Amino acid sequence: MSNKPIIALDFPGEKEVFTFLNHFDEPLFVKIGMELYYQEGPTIIEKVKEAGHEIFLDLKLHDIPNTVKSAMKRLAGLGVDLVNVHAAGGRAMMEGALEGLEAGTPAGKTRPSLIAVTQLTSTTEEQMQLEQKINLSLLGSVLHYAELTKHAGLDGVVCSVHEAAAIRDLCGESFLRVTPGIRLAGGEAHDQKRIATPDGAKKDGSSLIVVGRAITGAQDPVSAYRNVSKLWGE
Repeated sequence: MSNKPIIALDFPGEKEVFTFLNHFDEPLFVKIGMELYYQEGPTIIEKVKEAGHEIFLDLKLHDIPNTVKSAMKRLAGLGVDLVNVHAAGGRAMMEGALEGLEAGTPAGKTRPSLIAVTQLTSTTEEQMQLEQKINLSLLGSVLHYAELTKHAGLDGVVCSVHEAAAIRDLCGESFLRVTPGIRLAGGEAHDQKRIATPDGAKKDGSSLIVVGRAITGAQDPVSAYRNVSKLWGE
């Protein structure tokens, strides 16, 4: 799995996806999330893989352990590179997800990396404490979920840039810190609360960054991608 900036393909359908991808003459690392996957189904994975791109399938599974295990067994056969669950589902659920991935990965193929969402980058500490009734700081909650994820045997977590260094110190350099909420300087935050620039993310301990509208919404997506890649140091 490369360390290229991951481009969030937050488009409504296949047509828009390939209109965007056709701007590029190189393999990319892209994220396919709920909207696109639920619209197009597994065929969008097959077509994007055929075009030579790495895929982070961002479905954030969260259910009872056996259901998540069975779902991951199916997802493992799609040939994606990175998948995720919600750490809030608990250790048994995360262990089940890992078992499902291992069971479903075709012989001779590499198991997709598995990471867990700690707290969404749209979540504030006040909201977490009020609505989730978690009586910790936001950082404390994220670190707790990261440690739980590591103990479950997963490869890393989704977190904000602001927690990445602390997670690295707690869980080790090889434990992935995948950070969305990446914006170029002066860019809009949209619905993200805990955001950073690509170079800031590199400095603050991110392993991989996810970039959406800063690239997909740019007048010149290729130039924007080059800029992000340069700042990220890829």
